[in-house]
Amino acid sequence: MTKQATEVQVQRAEQMRDLPVYSPATDIYETDKEIVVVMDLPGVRQDQIDITLENRVLTVSARNVAEEPAGREVVYREFGSAEYRRSFTLTEDVDRNGISARIKNGVLRLVLPKAVDAQPRRIEVRAE
Repeated sequence: MTKQATEVQVQRAEQMRDLPVYSPATDIYETDKEIVVVMDLPGVRQDQIDITLENRVLTVSARNVAEEPAGREVVYREFGSAEYRRSFTLTEDVDRNGISARIKNGVLRLVLPKAVDAQPRRIEVRAE
């Protein structure tokens, strides 16, 4: 690791240290073919989200930096800068290579397709 990369990591750690960390509200749905995770990340942009999969642990980290409105003084604020973090342990039934994520209007949608072997299938009955 280079010195510059180490300095960047230290700066990020220091910037994140002062922010409150929240576990975002999350809903999880399951269909025959996939598991869908819907997570509230208010005010978070695409470039502020980091999703990692290590071994069987899927981790979502996000950071929202509240910007000061130009030409105005904030008198009261409930939507401030924050960090969001949530981890899930996946079963062997998830196709890890097919996981996808999209964010729209502060809602992250993760789609975890089930492995073909884990999907329900219909077994035909034949007459003899």
